[in-house]
Amino acid sequence: MSRSAHAAVTAVYSGTFDPLTLGHEDAIRRASQMFDQVIIAVARAHHKNTFFSLDERLALAQAALADCPNVKALPFEGLIVDFVRAQHAQVIVRGLRSVTDYDYESQMAGMNRHLAPELDTVFLHTGANVQHISSTLVREIAKLGGDVSGLVSAPVMNALQAKLATKH
Repeated sequence: MSRSAHAAVTAVYSGTFDPLTLGHEDAIRRASQMFDQVIIAVARAHHKNTFFSLDERLALAQAALADCPNVKALPFEGLIVDFVRAQHAQVIVRGLRSVTDYDYESQMAGMNRHLAPELDTVFLHTGANVQHISSTLVREIAKLGGDVSGLVSAPVMNALQAKLATKH
């Protein structure tokens, strides 16, 4: 069946993205090849003291993935299944780096299936070149003056440098 002969499928990839890393981008870019539209659901994250504000994280996601016309970033809070339904999406995309990620994500997928049986979760295993990257490590390395250029895209790198320059 040709791509145009099916109903459009929208996928949602959620996270805090503080900051968006090349690992996140890897999963989002791959999802953008599989689905008609991918929504990056950027969590408000009231429970976390984020390095970047919600507006900054949304702007960075849009800037980093500007070359993917079927990807957009939107804010969300609450249950991801409620957001997915509100966006009329059918799929939740999650990236996996390790067995630890799999255990956690598998449990979350099961709970999401319980809450919203009509939604599917698709796991994308990250490429070996980005498996070691986490937002937490990127923030720590950047704060300590380390080079994170191979871990984040240029817009994120510039934002990190600018933010750190204002904090000193």
